[in-house]
Amino acid sequence: MIVVQWRQVHRWLGLWAGTLALVAGVTGLVLAFFPVRDTWQAVQAEPGLTVAVVAQRAADRIPGIEEIRRLPSGDIVVYFFDGGQARASRIDPASGQALGDYQASAVERWVRNLHRSFMLNDPGRLGAAAVALAMLLLTLSGTLMLVRRLGGWRRLVSERIRGTTAQRIHGVSGRTLVLVLALSSLTALYMSATTFSLIPADSGTEPDVVSAPAEQPDRAAESLPLLQALSANSLRKLNFPAADDPEDVWTVSTDAGDGWIDRRSGNMLAWQPAATTRILYDWVYALHTGQGLWAWALVLSLVGLCIPVFWVSGLLTWREGRGRVPRLADNSPARRADVLIFVASEGGTTWGFAKALHDALVRNGHVVHTAPLERFQAPGSARQVFILAASYGDGQAPAHAARALDRIAGLATGAIPVSVLGFGDRQFPAFCGYAEALDRVLRASGWPQTLPLECIHQQSAQQFGRWGTVLSEALGERLTLNYVPRIPPTFSLELAERQDYEGGGVGPTAILRLRWQDRGLFARLLGRSMPNFKAGDLVGVVPPGNPVPRYYSLASSFRDGFLEICVRRMPDGVCSGFLYGLKPGDCIQAFIKSNPGFTLDASRHPVVLIGAGTGVAPLAGFIRANARKTPMFLYFGARNPDQDFYFGTVIRRWLSEGRLSALCTAFSRVKGGGGYVQDALRRDADRLRTLVSKGAVLRVCGSRPMASGVVEALNEILAPLTLSVHQLRERGRYAEDVF
Repeated sequence: MIVVQWRQVHRWLGLWAGTLALVAGVTGLVLAFFPVRDTWQAVQAEPGLTVAVVAQRAADRIPGIEEIRRLPSGDIVVYFFDGGQARASRIDPASGQALGDYQASAVERWVRNLHRSFMLNDPGRLGAAAVALAMLLLTLSGTLMLVRRLGGWRRLVSERIRGTTAQRIHGVSGRTLVLVLALSSLTALYMSATTFSLIPADSGTEPDVVSAPAEQPDRAAESLPLLQALSANSLRKLNFPAADDPEDVWTVSTDAGDGWIDRRSGNMLAWQPAATTRILYDWVYALHTGQGLWAWALVLSLVGLCIPVFWVSGLLTWREGRGRVPRLADNSPARRADVLIFVASEGGTTWGFAKALHDALVRNGHVVHTAPLERFQAPGSARQVFILAASYGDGQAPAHAARALDRIAGLATGAIPVSVLGFGDRQFPAFCGYAEALDRVLRASGWPQTLPLECIHQQSAQQFGRWGTVLSEALGERLTLNYVPRIPPTFSLELAERQDYEGGGVGPTAILRLRWQDRGLFARLLGRSMPNFKAGDLVGVVPPGNPVPRYYSLASSFRDGFLEICVRRMPDGVCSGFLYGLKPGDCIQAFIKSNPGFTLDASRHPVVLIGAGTGVAPLAGFIRANARKTPMFLYFGARNPDQDFYFGTVIRRWLSEGRLSALCTAFSRVKGGGGYVQDALRRDADRLRTLVSKGAVLRVCGSRPMASGVVEALNEILAPLTLSVHQLRERGRYAEDVF
């Protein structure tokens, strides 16, 4: 329940308080500029200069002085009367010379009023305090949600954030600035509390002091012992005794405290050390505004820039989630339905699959009810129940379904078959962990099933279609699952060149190099040009006349100036047949899908690359990008070196250039070829153990059976190190891209 509440707190505070937070953030950004400007323009007092000297020099130059103040920027300002007119001037502390009139910026004053109270005086100050509290709760709830999504506090800093562009921007910027945002919110709340006298902010009551009788003349500032002992750089303000009030005294305020000085004897009448409340308020004020801390003011400026980014990216994330939930036609009440479909989805993507299943069953004459998983039930009219459950982050439940497990476990066991279809990302250690937990609870409670648990990787339409075929056989009726994923804007790519291979008996294969038209910087800013991509990312290709994209791992990066993929022509393959049939000059429509859990970051740790068949494509891209010559080791498996050693020529060249440290091959269809790639791993077990002990990261790409064999071999190899693939995966050192 707590998880759901934090999710709702974050969402609704972000939506309803977001606009006011945006105003506070933008005005805070503007206000943070002024301390930096003032510090750079200030004339600082030289070290060792005393308050007595500054006061005397100013008094000699400017008659009628009533007060001297040192601003947080370091500037010294004197306040005086000239011909009955109140004036203020900046002075050079070294000479006392006036540098020009001083007047606070009207723009700064207006922006500060907007920031503190939204131009509404006390009601506005209450509103500003409420916004600060909202920002603190947003920061806290966002952090807890991110920790949950990444799988624990230890991963909060190191784990890569996955998701849509808006989700990544929202999460990365929040993770980077969470402490500053929390500090800014807390300091704003503290200052609001002092404004309404809920917390004291001063040193308390001033002492009752009176100057000695007028038996001797006033002493000059430079002769006062206390002022001689005080550094000008610690001064806050110095009040001269009024000429028309013989009982008035010198009053000096410094960072350490306040003092009162007899105007005639020069004796210190009282000294009041700065109270803890004042010291605390001064620090809170400086931390919130950056006054006197110009470097910190720059940090606050970055935070101010982050607020609009938070608001916009959060709003886009919310809209993405709402936009993914489709409207379902013919959604019958549960009490009349013979088929029930329940959905658990964090971002809404799983609802698209649920709609395809719902529509297919309705076309076949079923009465279908589809609802969120937290409404799980099994009335007597139902004959089949399906649960489509996505895992959030590392195997967690989507927020809305956080209590669904308890609900299902608490229901009486029924005789209606309940089948679970899971959705997740294999880059997370607990792939489809929530769907697995659901299936365990159902089976332990005695619910029967029509199909065993199936898990779909990265919303694969192909996997979903295969599951639909199996379901058709189990139900004894033909189901056509028309799942049409939403396709992002596509770009035109032109085939520049191709390299063909026989394919080793599994189908002809080609390496296709495609290029895009460079539309310039302006087009990039508008998002109308080819997006940046890295080797290991995916390109979604939309074949003519078919709305379902197929994904291919990229063997190049944006910096290479071309997009390269390896395509095997599959029997009756719509997209593979289309791509394999391309000729130079032909064009395709495609889009980029990031694959951050698999791509490589810059690192000096060794890299172990393991692939078979066309799975070598992204691994070749990693090697191509290895200009720093990080130690990189490739284990490649195929059937015949003459037919399916894809990228073989360039791989050997990269080996000679030092981009690849070592190459180990295994060819299963030639005599003495070395078997399969996992056999090559076992032959090189000693080196692999050494590399892993030095912090090596591993990337595996190829078919699912190959990946399973690799996991088995690596677990055997790593056993003497008391390590396993599962442990490496949890530490972010092992990732797969399997098909």
